[in-house]
Amino acid sequence: MANVKRNGYSKGKVVYNESIIQGIVAIAVTSVEGVVLYAGKKGKASLKDNIKVISEKDGVYVSVNVSVKNGFSIPDVAYDIQHGIRQNVENMSKYKVNRVDVYVDDVLFDETK
Repeated sequence: MANVKRNGYSKGKVVYNESIIQGIVAIAVTSVEGVVLYAGKKGKASLKDNIKVISEKDGVYVSVNVSVKNGFSIPDVAYDIQHGIRQNVENMSKYKVNRVDVYVDDVLFDETK
């Protein structure tokens, strides 16, 4: 929750729902080239299954499960995901990101070849 002040007067409070932070994280993840949010065994991708956000006293902890397309460097992709999440969450909300864990669950191969 954040107090919004303009010209020295409080205009009220801003409350961030967990799903808002999950949406911000999803935007950051899908903007990284070569990444797909992990679809799981049933083929359905859901933000609740793939993105976990835990609020702590001094910030938030984010855990994300993804699939990486064949031909992309997994360490580079994971770094880009971590950097994008930290930047987006801290710029779009009041939260400070303490830790981002990226779990690569699958490598996707192009079946058309």
